[in-house]
Amino acid sequence: MESSESQNSTTTDESQTSTKKDNSPKTSPPSSRRQKWWLALSLLLLLLAGGGGFALWRVLQSGSSPPATAQQKPRATPVKLQEVETSTVVESSQYVGNLNAQQEIILRPKTEGRVTQVLVSAGEVVEQGTPILELSPERSQAELEAAKARVQAAREARNNARAELQALQAELKSAAAEVKLQKEEFRRVKFLVSQGAQSQQQLDQARRNLEAAQSTLNAAQQRVKAARSSLEQANATLAQAQANAQAARTDLQDKNVVAPISGEVGDIPVKIGDYVAVGDNLTTITQNQTLELRLSIPIDRANQLRRGLPVELSSAGGERTLATGQISFVASRANPNTQTILAKARFPNREGELRDQQKVQARVIWDKQPGILVPTTAISRLGGQTFVFVASKPSQSQQQEQQGQQGQQGQQGKEQLVARQKPVELGGIQDNRYQVLSGLEPGQTIVTSGIMSLTDGAAIMPAPQGSSTQKPQPQ
Repeated sequence: MESSESQNSTTTDESQTSTKKDNSPKTSPPSSRRQKWWLALSLLLLLLAGGGGFALWRVLQSGSSPPATAQQKPRATPVKLQEVETSTVVESSQYVGNLNAQQEIILRPKTEGRVTQVLVSAGEVVEQGTPILELSPERSQAELEAAKARVQAAREARNNARAELQALQAELKSAAAEVKLQKEEFRRVKFLVSQGAQSQQQLDQARRNLEAAQSTLNAAQQRVKAARSSLEQANATLAQAQANAQAARTDLQDKNVVAPISGEVGDIPVKIGDYVAVGDNLTTITQNQTLELRLSIPIDRANQLRRGLPVELSSAGGERTLATGQISFVASRANPNTQTILAKARFPNREGELRDQQKVQARVIWDKQPGILVPTTAISRLGGQTFVFVASKPSQSQQQEQQGQQGQQGQQGKEQLVARQKPVELGGIQDNRYQVLSGLEPGQTIVTSGIMSLTDGAAIMPAPQGSSTQKPQPQ
């Protein structure tokens, strides 16, 4: 208390002194100015420290980070976008089978012999009648020459028999004329004898002449008959000789093995010098211009199965299309064991890429109609439901927020898009694309990549240029 009173008295004295010296100039000593300056600086530091501590306390109390500024706001996710368009939806079924050549012939020799020439190479395409190989012709040539000689001899024998027959037929004709003459003479003499103009002896002579002429005619007839038989035998001998010669000629021709059909030559297992017998395999000729595929179609497709349906053929792995054909045959009855219907499809092989017994995949196209197809990468699934993300304009509040951010940034940026999750109903899959039965319309823009990192309403932006996406059109 004493200290306080002392201070008060000092202050009063100083006040009085100040009053008394009111007319003197007001100047502060240097030490007083320095004290004021340090005092102001200390107060400023205390204020700054107190504000930072308060802010830290607020953060700790709220358990969250400080409010993000416009520059700290999460950026839009770059994604690939694609505009929904109407495409052709194909209803089809896949089958696997082996191609079969329409015609394949195994060449076998019709006669035995030693291979003297091989005139083609394996894999060569030949026309019908092209020589393939030759067998040794020595024996067949000799047999043919002998057969020709026998034919010539038989022909001469036949000609002789014919000439003899002609001569005997002339004799027969003369004998028949003699008999006719003697008959007339006998009737005339007989009449004269009955009239008494001639004697009985002359009648007896006329009878003997008639009998002799008749005997000569009978003998001529027998010789003609025998000559005719000889001629027939000669004709038969000649025919046999000609048949033998033709057989020898054919046997000689069989030494030259030719292609019976046009096609591709297969493997030739024989070489020059090999001896082959009748029935040995020489090579094969395969006609690959058109190939056929057998298909077992389930009976529940019977109402759609018909001739002319298009069929696309691809390699066993399905990497590329090999040929396009059509159904050429449909069985009239189903298989009772498998309840399938046999169908055959034919495929042209103009480029020669198809092979007999080649394993292929066949896609029977049942129907084509317009529809919507989206990439499989655009589909997300949640709780058994399928969704796509549709790129659309942000809501009004989001637009206002974007505008505020752009104002804080002091620049005019492009309007962002947001991803809206939309349920869709899917159909079949075609070329890594799903058919959308409902939920999408042509002209909408969907997200086709990065969907795993998206949520409904997330901000998105088109992926950098160079990707195979289309420029988005906000809906």
